[in-house]
Amino acid sequence: MFWRFRRELTAELLKRGEVVISTPFVGHEDDLRKMGCRCIQTSLERRTLNPRKELALFAFYRRLLREEKPDVVITYSIKPNIYAGYACRQARIPYFVNVQGLGSIFQHEFSARLASVLYRGAIRDAKAVFFENRSSAEVFVKRGIVTEKKEVILKGAGINLGVYMMQPYPSEENGIHFLYLGRIMQEKGVDEILEASQRLKKEYGDRVVIDFVGFFEDDYKDQIDLLVKRNVIRFHGFCSDPRPFYAQAHCIVLPSYHEGMSNVLLEAASTGRALITSDIPGCRETVTDGETGFLVPVRDSDALYWAMKRFVELSPEQRRQMGERSRVKMEMEFDKEQVVDETMAALQL
Repeated sequence: MFWRFRRELTAELLKRGEVVISTPFVGHEDDLRKMGCRCIQTSLERRTLNPRKELALFAFYRRLLREEKPDVVITYSIKPNIYAGYACRQARIPYFVNVQGLGSIFQHEFSARLASVLYRGAIRDAKAVFFENRSSAEVFVKRGIVTEKKEVILKGAGINLGVYMMQPYPSEENGIHFLYLGRIMQEKGVDEILEASQRLKKEYGDRVVIDFVGFFEDDYKDQIDLLVKRNVIRFHGFCSDPRPFYAQAHCIVLPSYHEGMSNVLLEAASTGRALITSDIPGCRETVTDGETGFLVPVRDSDALYWAMKRFVELSPEQRRQMGERSRVKMEMEFDKEQVVDETMAALQL
């Protein structure tokens, strides 16, 4: 994820000096090294809260800061934001925090209160806090986690318009292709899109094709296998380069429950494809409703079905124009170069 969405910022930072990246090694560390970065293997488990492992991670960050003596630290995702934030405070090292989204922890009041307490202490001395949408920033201000003067609102990570180039609108001879691309998990709206897909296929048959690309984080394998066998969806597994799938699709569907700023939607729109997504922060910003795609209420499979049906009932020219307008929106609002410039200005490096 860091390689896909932050390498342009990393390239700018390398012009100012050495860049050291502390991260689990899950791929692309060699690519980052080729850029000139030094990568340090870090043991971090995103979805567990084992006290022993959490304390070990905090101790690791403290030791890392003592050894590296960085001029400035930039953190991403909740555990580094909190644990490295506390470690930077103790070491009196300037640091900047990126809140890429609120995540599931803010969906329930008890866990949100706990996260607020931890975040409040961790980012108290941060020089600035970057948010990918205004709604997330408002939550942090309302909960007293951060002051407005420290918040910096970015357009997500932005989109590299040269990497995700406008692609010709594909033929509809073999059906209208909807694409879900992302982790196969409940919080991405997988229940809703699977239900809507079954209704759509029952009504339109081979006129529509629903492609799934991603890897399992929740227990959906048996359900996916059954729907593949019944010819409701096609499952392609994980892919390291999503661009060929965007190019083959006519519309990308992401009924997510929460996002910071959906990179999938930015990439698909930059490719020149229509979007159907949840009317939530981190998704709604990527769509001009009715012009570049459709917004639907979150957790509403019926509304999702009707939006997908509405897209099918458009003319081929209307579908193509939706995709073209998506690309223009990315050019006007989400250019990666602008996001990197705004980030560097806030860092004052």
